[in-house]
Amino acid sequence: MSMKIFTSLAISFYLFAALAEDKNDSGKASSDAEKKKDGCSAEKKADTAPVKPEEDKTRESRGDFSAGGKTFCYVAKTGAMPVLKDDGSVRANIFYVYYALCDADGNRLSSGTASARPLMFCFNGGPGASSVWLHLGGLGPERVDLPDISSSSPPVAATADNPNSVLDHADLVFVDPVSTGLSRAASGEKPETFHGIGEDIESLGEFVRLFTTREKRWASPKFLCGESYGAMRVAGLADYLQDRHGMYLNGLILVSGLLNFQTILGEDSNDLPYILFLPNYTAVAQYHGKLSGALQNDLQKAIEDSRRFARNEYALALLEGNAISEKKKAEISSELSRLTGIDKETIARHNLRLEPSAFRKLLLEKEKKILGRFDARILCEDSAPWTSEPDMDPSLAFVSGAFSSAVNGYVRGVLGYESDHPYRLLVGLPWRWSGFEGRFVSTEKKLADAMNSNPSLRVLVISGRSDLAVPGDSMEYSISHMNLGSAAMSRISFASFASGHMMYLCPADAEKLRAEIGSFIRQASPGLPAAP
Repeated sequence: MSMKIFTSLAISFYLFAALAEDKNDSGKASSDAEKKKDGCSAEKKADTAPVKPEEDKTRESRGDFSAGGKTFCYVAKTGAMPVLKDDGSVRANIFYVYYALCDADGNRLSSGTASARPLMFCFNGGPGASSVWLHLGGLGPERVDLPDISSSSPPVAATADNPNSVLDHADLVFVDPVSTGLSRAASGEKPETFHGIGEDIESLGEFVRLFTTREKRWASPKFLCGESYGAMRVAGLADYLQDRHGMYLNGLILVSGLLNFQTILGEDSNDLPYILFLPNYTAVAQYHGKLSGALQNDLQKAIEDSRRFARNEYALALLEGNAISEKKKAEISSELSRLTGIDKETIARHNLRLEPSAFRKLLLEKEKKILGRFDARILCEDSAPWTSEPDMDPSLAFVSGAFSSAVNGYVRGVLGYESDHPYRLLVGLPWRWSGFEGRFVSTEKKLADAMNSNPSLRVLVISGRSDLAVPGDSMEYSISHMNLGSAAMSRISFASFASGHMMYLCPADAEKLRAEIGSFIRQASPGLPAAP
């Protein structure tokens, strides 16, 4: 792959890291978060001695949350797990937050091998994103206290109970890769030695192995959850853990993810992304009232028509390249206009190929609004209408301050973990793509190998129709082109959501997400006792 492609790839997936790299560490937990909760006798605050904090010293606290009409108690353990060299010295310290369901006396329900609860490791993407998004956005027992994502999101927020947590279905470990969150390379070690697709998988694989060993969880059904680039990460981890440590997993949950960059990076010699993005363009245009007739009145029909056209007439037209006739080009432009709400002249001017950034700029151009990248339902004023691409992503910018203040207050105040390092929500990392020179980066083969070697491994693919970063059709394309037989394919399931990349920020979708993940964990954990 050319340096130009690598640069484009890095920019696309560093998630506007500059918004979060310099966040302050002075956040405090709200007084409400420190109060006693009904259902547990202990406070949700760490009982720590007033000693100088140490980076590798864990903290434990207690808490509870309500979900599905029940109240559950848990123990939260926070620390930094070492990544070791062969001689036992430390290469890096990986920060994590571990939640284990317990009874009212604080006894973990995962104790003993006969009734071991499922255990799920959660990773975000980037590369360069901490796990705060899945942790305090979607799956953990606490969430950032926000309204449905909108322009009114506050710059500062605390945490509140998360009624859509999946902790009652599996104990949860939220992991920050090296250089994100509070994870850092050890003194004398170069951080960049961890910043590569293979290096990242290896260091996180060692974390999973050592954590599972120290916490005596080898008997537990085990799951990995990865969002965005995190899907590539956990696909590689599944193969690595099986091959290196004989750790066979029960399931993978891939949230708004991808397995092959060829499916999202359009360029002169790669028309595939234009085909795969089209159904999401149609869904977004329908949401904003830009379609007409039956398409505007029937979302499902609109998406089906869009996908059918994309994979037939549109794909054939793109295949013709410059050899396409003017008549055919005009016909394709007209149909694309019907399916996207963008006028046919503009589409023809873009040579039938609308980049996601161009679509975000063009759909509401008359209203002087731009669409969010991670959630195209979210709008902001176009502050630079003379430019060809949006100058910001409101769906990320509007929540970054709230997430930063919440995680700093929660980790240090409620969980009691102290560190002088800044908590890095998103950070731009110089990433190495070793082994993929001259071709698109992909972990499709690693996932296929893991599934073929482990006939019990199940996969749940989750996507949002308003996602203009990674459309669901990208993952479907990758999976349908992997070396898998019919039996393996039957172990893969899909779930689509109305909102975007971070569907857990939408209350209705967050409730559905909890149900989908809970059902998947039960299905992939034979003999699992019912939740308490």
